[in-house]
Amino acid sequence: MTVKVVLADDQALVRRGFRLILEAEPDIEVVAEAEDGQQAIDAVRRHRPAVVLMDIQMPGLDGLEATRRILTDADSHTRVLILTTFERDDYVFQALQLGASGFLLKTAPPEDLITAVRVVARGEALLSPSVTRRVIQEVTRHHRRVPHSPELERLTQRELEVLRLVAEGLTNAEIAARLYVSEATVKTHTSNVLSKLGLRDRIQAVIFAYKHGLVDR
Repeated sequence: MTVKVVLADDQALVRRGFRLILEAEPDIEVVAEAEDGQQAIDAVRRHRPAVVLMDIQMPGLDGLEATRRILTDADSHTRVLILTTFERDDYVFQALQLGASGFLLKTAPPEDLITAVRVVARGEALLSPSVTRRVIQEVTRHHRRVPHSPELERLTQRELEVLRLVAEGLTNAEIAARLYVSEATVKTHTSNVLSKLGLRDRIQAVIFAYKHGLVDR
């Protein structure tokens, strides 16, 4: 299936470069471009893309507010990949809290951009280990642990165990080896965790686990 993409960046040359890279791939189609947050929202409503490549700093409505509006739209199944030149912790944390599925620097190699779009389109999260550590530090600094959450009672013991391991940064393969189960079983447990807790992806699961004291800080 073709992955439909909207490019949101206030610089025409940047959008042109991204379009050339992405449309060289047979399974990716750039369906619209936007130079500010409102145009990005309008493009999403019109084209229903799988992924929006969203710049943060744009005139008028910025990328963070556009991300919030897109992801709180009950009719939207679009995922947002934040793409910026600024690897600022506050941007990263805000974007992920809003539900963005990943964060990629504009200086990343073209092949990383292509991979990122495909990963996010599959419903997975994209976040480098260094950024994950900083997100955890932000959670630690800004949120007190919740001593008990009734949401956790929805999980089975094995699902709770998988959530803890996801929060520690383990891949599906590593979790499977740790628990002596197949990767397919891990994927099923992870999917159940996200569904029961109302979380979009593994990034949200990491934040949830740290907020609720499931992992030692």
